Amino acid sequence: MIYYDTTKMGAAKHRSGLMRVTSRLREGLGSTVTEVAWDGMRRGFVSGKRRAPVKFAQADWLLTVEMFCEAERPGFWDFLKNPPCLLAAIFHDAIPVKFPHITWPQSVQRHPEYMKMLAGFDRAWAVSEATRHDFTEFWRWQGVTPRAQVEVIELGADFDGGNRVQRDALITKERPALLCVGIIEPRKNQAFLLDVAEALWRDQVDFELHVVGRVNPHFGAPTAVRMQALQKRESRFRFHATAGDRELGRLYSAARAVAFPTMAEGCGLPLLEALWRGVPCVCSDLPVLRENADAGGCLVAKVSDAADWQAKLRIVLTDAAENRRLQTAAIARRLPRWTETAQTLRVALC
Repeated sequence: MIYYDTTKMGAAKHRSGLMRVTSRLREGLGSTVTEVAWDGMRRGFVSGKRRAPVKFAQADWLLTVEMFCEAERPGFWDFLKNPPCLLAAIFHDAIPVKFPHITWPQSVQRHPEYMKMLAGFDRAWAVSEATRHDFTEFWRWQGVTPRAQVEVIELGADFDGGNRVQRDALITKERPALLCVGIIEPRKNQAFLLDVAEALWRDQVDFELHVVGRVNPHFGAPTAVRMQALQKRESRFRFHATAGDRELGRLYSAARAVAFPTMAEGCGLPLLEALWRGVPCVCSDLPVLRENADAGGCLVAKVSDAADWQAKLRIVLTDAAENRRLQTAAIARRLPRWTETAQTLRVALC
């Protein structure tokens, strides 16, 4: 039996990257798993509408894709020290430890304990080689020996379950559009992207810019205020604070390219999702992003380097031949579906 941890997914009111991973993986696993959630009052996992305590067998697996700590899950340390079943986890990044100055304080406080907790799991997968390295280095630094050898798992690229598409007709669209997807916060670097876009507009490069993402309540307000003001004076800019999968799919289909100027990532789902749709991506030159960018369909630009970003975006916006080459490379790439990611886990845990 595989039990699937949905503690946060069940209560979430937004679709962050973490929530997308949790929900899409849950869909891929289908009826082979049973959903459970941590009950702090009972200090254990419960399931079903009646929230009945889960009776684990020693050969069962608990699979979690979530982040946690003792303060959020009272009694969880005791559960992990004397687990009634086998434990498996997918972990995402060490960003709150590496970049605390641009990370939500709650995440900064939680993350070191979360990373120590993961060392006690029987199976563990990182969402990228860069993330695997960050976690193993953290454990080495802390003098912690992880129970499991950490593997890397490929995340699905089909964010809405749709098929790969051809996009040749969009090359000749009169006014090209750029799309940027991600929570509005300093780490995602949208304010920098606005600087680059405004410089290109001043230089007579005609294009639309669409930014999609919920606003980080701790860090995101200044960027959100700036985007709202820009939208009033610049008809070529649109801020989409909320967008469901259908609306996001429409924006991807209309985009000449995706801009991903992030300063830190665990995997970089927007890059994968762009490639799935055959949309070229201009992304930050980060090791974690190059794991997927170097195989084709992408241009990389130095992190927060305005001149480099202007040059790379100008290419995808104005050079039809290069844009077609990037589109062809994106479509030709082999990218996994979420059902394949789920199957990898299913085989490992059965």
